[in-house]
Amino acid sequence: MTSLFSGKRLSLPILALVTAMVLWSSSFIALKIAFRAYDPMFVIFGRMLVGSLCFLLIGKRITRSLKYQKGDYKLILFMAFCEPCLYFIFEAKAIENTTASQAGIITAMLPILVMITAGLFLKERVSRRAYLGALTAVTGVLWLTFASSPSSDAPNPMLGNFLEFLAMVCATGYTIALKSLTNRYSPFFLTAIQALLGTIFYFPLLFLPSTQLPRHFDSTSAMAIVYLGAVITLGAYGLYNYGIKYVPANKGAIYVNLIPIFSVILGCLILDESFSIYQFFAGSLILTGVYLSQK
Repeated sequence: MTSLFSGKRLSLPILALVTAMVLWSSSFIALKIAFRAYDPMFVIFGRMLVGSLCFLLIGKRITRSLKYQKGDYKLILFMAFCEPCLYFIFEAKAIENTTASQAGIITAMLPILVMITAGLFLKERVSRRAYLGALTAVTGVLWLTFASSPSSDAPNPMLGNFLEFLAMVCATGYTIALKSLTNRYSPFFLTAIQALLGTIFYFPLLFLPSTQLPRHFDSTSAMAIVYLGAVITLGAYGLYNYGIKYVPANKGAIYVNLIPIFSVILGCLILDESFSIYQFFAGSLILTGVYLSQK
């Protein structure tokens, strides 16, 4: 294991994780744009459908060298149920109620949640300093939430930030299950399974009374859906799954710390979002807590 994390052999997983974080940061922006014209459930279904269609083009390649073990289907279903199924429901509703920048900052909780869960289930060591960092980060999340005030782009930031936190809980279950499966399955095969099961899961939700089906075509929002399905689902998840295969779960999750930085920058540049001084310090407190937990 030690020889694996040295030199050029480590550079590819790290590069994959960093690139995945940049793409994931842009997904908050793309969701905001897509939601301007289409219902969130339709956007997520479209995203999963586009991702599934992309994987069909490379289906033969990703099914090679599978090492199925009895009972793996339970873990695969749990992984997909956590993400994309429940995860995207929480994230879609979060993006409706808070800004893309704040949602991106809440993702900094993922490394801490993964660290604690990995310590419980994967027997990875967790220090007292790590728990102190976790407490600091949670304090920052609460401060960020209570310091936020409603606006036209964030009608209920308190609810939105809480829903984004629930999305991170789902992402934690997904990461732990993923780490257990990557020893036997290709990262891109697991990503394809996510897209396929996500498409099946979200299709019935299109017919809920609360879901508004499109009545007109909006090219900008439609391109955002294609971007989410082809670039984020195919690219970001594939790269993240590849990186997690070679990096310990709690170390791989550290790279999620880059998402708040990228999402705030993109939110300001593309969506013209602003950040108050209180939100800035709250976000800094979250990142400080994450740093302490992973040092």
